[in-house]
Amino acid sequence: MHNLKTVDLKAFVPAKDFELSKRFYQDFGFTMASDEDGIAFFHHGNCRFLLQDFYQEQHANNFMMHLLVKEVTPWHRHLKEAGLAEKYGIEISDIVRQPWMMLDFTVTDPSGVLWRIAENLEL
Repeated sequence: MHNLKTVDLKAFVPAKDFELSKRFYQDFGFTMASDEDGIAFFHHGNCRFLLQDFYQEQHANNFMMHLLVKEVTPWHRHLKEAGLAEKYGIEISDIVRQPWMMLDFTVTDPSGVLWRIAENLEL
């Protein structure tokens, strides 16, 4: 298997209201690099995902993304100050120290997708 090389891995994130979700993720801090045929490509640094104009409630409500960041507090402050909760009717949790040695908080997007934004803690 040593000769099998990988280049990238991207999730297809569902969107109930595609236009609303595109605005949400731009306000979140992602750059929309393309938008064609019901698929929008988003990135921030080396983190990428594809937003799809597809929605199935059970799928969206069981879909989770994990974004590992250097420092969780500035991300939490950015999302709070950007007014995402009020603007999009979503929830942003408090930062919690987890037993798996991470600080994290959660954000639920307008389609019900759960994002866990986390920072690794030193052992």
